[in-house]
Amino acid sequence: MSKRYFGTDGIRGVAGEPPLDAATVYAIGLALGDDLQGGTVVLGEDTRESSPAIAAQLAAGLSARGVEVAHAGVLPTPGVAFLAATGKFRAGVMISASHNPWQDNGIKIFGASGYKLPDEEEAAIEAAIEKYRPLPAAAPERLRTSPELRAAYATSLAERFRDTNFRGLRFVIDCGNGAASSVVGELCARLNIRAEIIAATPDGRNINAGVGALHPQAMTEQVRQSGADAGVALDGDADRAILADAQGGQIDGDCVLWMMAHELHLPHVVGTVMTNLGLELALRRDGIALERTQVGDKYVLERMQQRGVALGGEPSGHVIFANEATTGDGLRTALHCFALMARKRQPLRALCAGWQALPQKIVNVRVDRKQPLEELRGTQAAIHTAEREFNGAGRVLVRYSGTEMLARVMVEAADGGLVERHAQAIALALQHDLRDRNAVSG
Repeated sequence: MSKRYFGTDGIRGVAGEPPLDAATVYAIGLALGDDLQGGTVVLGEDTRESSPAIAAQLAAGLSARGVEVAHAGVLPTPGVAFLAATGKFRAGVMISASHNPWQDNGIKIFGASGYKLPDEEEAAIEAAIEKYRPLPAAAPERLRTSPELRAAYATSLAERFRDTNFRGLRFVIDCGNGAASSVVGELCARLNIRAEIIAATPDGRNINAGVGALHPQAMTEQVRQSGADAGVALDGDADRAILADAQGGQIDGDCVLWMMAHELHLPHVVGTVMTNLGLELALRRDGIALERTQVGDKYVLERMQQRGVALGGEPSGHVIFANEATTGDGLRTALHCFALMARKRQPLRALCAGWQALPQKIVNVRVDRKQPLEELRGTQAAIHTAEREFNGAGRVLVRYSGTEMLARVMVEAADGGLVERHAQAIALALQHDLRDRNAVSG
């Protein structure tokens, strides 16, 4: 189903430009209001300087359609999903562009169930947006923040891990100068967690800037220097987490699936096309099946619900515990891993042992237009060359990002040299194809 506004994680773009200009955001509010037909929406935001204005403009559209807005202020995305599912709200909306730079922003929508909207409902909202787009933006709504909403989310996490004794362990928590900075201090205090909290002074423009889940090096270095037992780096809206062991070795979402699948004694888990082949082979050896879906935690969750699977996630750090939450939650993921260390009295590196990631290379190619990949002859030829040489012992995946104007080339196999060579060759062929096509279309 082709959609103009919604990508794999809501509506996203450059703040102030379509689809995040004032008139379109107002139209989105009107369209969502039509879809909900009354009630109250809980609204949260991350720390970007554009988030308050977008929240206020969206609220104006909702209000014009008779929908009330409960403003939670700065809150992680999973906090909005949690609140949406409490039965008090018709929907939850998060203003955030997740791991993107500060210039970008986005609108994520959760239904009253706490789950992201199905594709069909997003398509219906898009049709209404098109109807309202000719309208000028109304005056932004004046929002009054309710701190108790943020506190309710922190309380839910604290209750989940209240019986865990974290004594003797010390952690580093990187908030990415994002939404997690609003709750991490209180959460650590309530759970008696000793933690050094870094990148927790947002200024509107430093979100994800050299810190957080996309840039975990600052966190891993601090873990090494401070002698902490482990660390975690969260992205701008705290729905993904990249961890580190005491030596600073990175622990991604694949490692978390490995640890928790064994700890929870699960027969199967859900990953994506980006999940490392080494993990799939190791899980199969231990009698655990891995199902793959397209990239996006929304699609991971849909497959989990279809199959009745309790655990799923992506290498990027989106991990979903379906019996506890309706979306990926970076803080929940970190607490599960820290709690496992506390229960087992083992270091994180030992808990991650037992499988080996195959060499994997991802090359990002910036694009002006997302042209059909199957029509790019040079790219397809380079892919076939790699697949012939791998002879079934490797994988090639070329796809467009659902949130950015990028094509991602992923190659993995046991031979790291072949992986590097073919990843670069495919990326170069893709660049040539796109350049030639743009020249013809221009």
